[in-house]
Amino acid sequence: MKNQHIKNLIELNIGVLFISTSGILGRYISMPPPITIWFRCILAALFLGIFIWYRKINLKIANKKDFKTIVISGLLFGVHWVTYFYALQLSNVAIGMLSLFTYPVITALLEPLFFKTKLNNKQVFLGVIVLAGIYFLTPEFNLENNYTLGVIFGLISSVFYALRNILLKQKIDAYNGSMLMFYQMITVTLVLWPAFFIFDASPSAHDWESLLTLAILTTAIGHTLFIMSFKNFTVSTASIMSSIQPIYGILFAIIFLSEIPASKTVIGGILILLTVVIESFQTKK
Repeated sequence: MKNQHIKNLIELNIGVLFISTSGILGRYISMPPPITIWFRCILAALFLGIFIWYRKINLKIANKKDFKTIVISGLLFGVHWVTYFYALQLSNVAIGMLSLFTYPVITALLEPLFFKTKLNNKQVFLGVIVLAGIYFLTPEFNLENNYTLGVIFGLISSVFYALRNILLKQKIDAYNGSMLMFYQMITVTLVLWPAFFIFDASPSAHDWESLLTLAILTTAIGHTLFIMSFKNFTVSTASIMSSIQPIYGILFAIIFLSEIPASKTVIGGILILLTVVIESFQTKK
């Protein structure tokens, strides 16, 4: 039992590490976010489809209710990704990722609405800490400031990500994680294709390299491992534990993009990630 728990933790952390590459890739790719996410999803769907075929994973959805839940979760996932990439392009990796990673506390606050759990004082306290962290992330409350817009897009992204994870928690025990990701990728691909009539889509050579990394490493592998962790941890616990992602992401940004976070960003990040430490000590499967 102990060895299995360690294995589950390792898999979750590998998934977290891979997902954290989205920050630098989102900054590196030059295309508009809706186009980037379309390419990300169709490439990820292709690689997931090959994996599913090779492993002979069942793609059958049991009933219409499950089909509806999976499609809605895919739509939520698409909005999450597009708004997150806008947050990255408007600000930087540190602000984009840290504002997004308020989602673990948002998850904990929303879970009582979906499951038979009660909102407790600890979760309210964590919410207050997160709000304080957001205050330090925001340079000024001016919608003409791109960094402020980056924080807002990051927060919107975090809400949609939390809702998507909560919906999937209800289905992960019945379906394979790769199968769920595959259908979500198909959903987002179908919804975003009209973006080609609105935005210019001309991927450069380095865009293709980044898109392939984003599709295979970040999406197909990283997010599948993260979804699979829902079988072994509650959504809020998995989300809290995954909040080390901004640390990985900021380190990648320092190494590959020479982005050094400002002192206020560091303070805001510490406050937000403090919720990780508090929740990690108090939550158990």
